[in-house]
Amino acid sequence: MKRVSDILASKGNEIWSVTPDTTVFDALQLMADKRIGAVLVIDKGQLVGLFSERDYARKIILVGKSSKNTPVRDIMSSKLVCVQPDQWTGECMGLMTEHRIRHLPVTTGEDLHGIITIGDVVKAIIAEKEEEIEHLQHYITGSV
Repeated sequence: MKRVSDILASKGNEIWSVTPDTTVFDALQLMADKRIGAVLVIDKGQLVGLFSERDYARKIILVGKSSKNTPVRDIMSSKLVCVQPDQWTGECMGLMTEHRIRHLPVTTGEDLHGIITIGDVVKAIIAEKEEEIEHLQHYITGSV
C-alpha cells in the first residue's frame, strides 16, 4: 500500500498559494493558469485555509457576490482536514469520503509538505490494485 509521501514523491510537492487578502478573481486566475482546482491560503507562513472552485461556485456565484471585490478570506474553507506524509492512501480516501472533500494538505506539525487531491489518491489506489492483480496472476500461473 502506498503512503502520502509516495504520492508527493511521484507528483511533486509544489505548492500554489494565495494570501487571505488576495481577491477571489486573482486566486481563480492563478488556478486557471496552473490548471488546478484549489489553492492553499497562507498568512505569515501559516496555513490558514483552502480556496477551491467549489467555494467559488457556492459562495460567490450563487449568492451574487463579485469575485473582483471579495477577498479569499471571506469564502475560503478554514476548517481543514490535513494528513501526514506517513499516512496510507486508504486512510486518505476514507477522510475524503467522510468529510466530502477533494483536497488534503500534507503537514507535519506546522510544516507544510504539499497537497494531494482525490485524483492523486484514486490514481495511487488503482496502481496498487493493478500491482496486486499482476502479482496474483504470476502466483497463479507459477511465473513468479
